[in-house]
Amino acid sequence: MKLKGITFSNSSLIAADFMATDLTGAQFYNCDLYRSEFDKAIANKVDFRNSYNYTIDPAKTKLKKAQFALEGLKGLLYKHDIIVE
Repeated sequence: MKLKGITFSNSSLIAADFMATDLTGAQFYNCDLYRSEFDKAIANKVDFRNSYNYTIDPAKTKLKKAQFALEGLKGLLYKHDIIVE
């Protein structure tokens, strides 16, 4: 599926399936991404800075120049069982 440049705003995207989706340049503004799947997705230049509860494996998702807030780092490091405070 191609969702290039799409904007999600103030949305609850709980358990959404973005697997193998091209999200290049998409924006997630104030979105709850709890249990959403991004494996094999293209998330280059995606803005996740204002969203929360995401878990994304950088080894399985293309994230070149994607933007994240400092508070969201734990969602990128979850598989390593690292505690970020």
